[in-house]
Amino acid sequence: MRFWQKQGGAASITTTTSTTQATRTKRGAAAALLLLPLLLFGAAQSAHAANWCSSGLWVDAMVGSYHIHPDKDFEQFNPGLGIECWPGDTWALTAGGFRNSLRRPSYYGGAVWAPEFLHWGFVRLAAMGGIISGYNYGNWGLGHDHTIGPVVAPIVMVAYKRVGVNFIVIPPIPSDDLPFTIGFQLRFKF
Repeated sequence: MRFWQKQGGAASITTTTSTTQATRTKRGAAAALLLLPLLLFGAAQSAHAANWCSSGLWVDAMVGSYHIHPDKDFEQFNPGLGIECWPGDTWALTAGGFRNSLRRPSYYGGAVWAPEFLHWGFVRLAAMGGIISGYNYGNWGLGHDHTIGPVVAPIVMVAYKRVGVNFIVIPPIPSDDLPFTIGFQLRFKF
């Protein structure tokens, strides 16, 4: 923004840099949210070629969420992309990004464990553990603003051939007033 000021008979231009820097920061975060999954997908394609993902390479499209007994209004539409690299039949590495229920960018990374004894036809029970950003974790958080924290979540995976759906049960985050949440991801196998 520019403001014209008259000082001692001469006009000068003053620029507010804090507004401009905040806008640039928001645009940079939005660009990172869009580019990270694409970079992950490219890396995973290379990993697939090297046979690191020998038991499957899945791309996840985060779609939305359902909040159980919320105390306030949350965003139900949470677009994003992620990836699952399955080096073995019972575990995977996963990473991605999405816009969370608090309308902030979130990025996650971790591992998925899906034992064979919890696999019945098209349905499989699994657990994910790792880290996620974009939430206020209070004393449990990492980083200068405590917005990176641990996540452990059970997952119900439903898959038929090369398509599927993940139902992720996300535990509450009390410091951000976030209740139990069920996240929905569409999955596509390469």
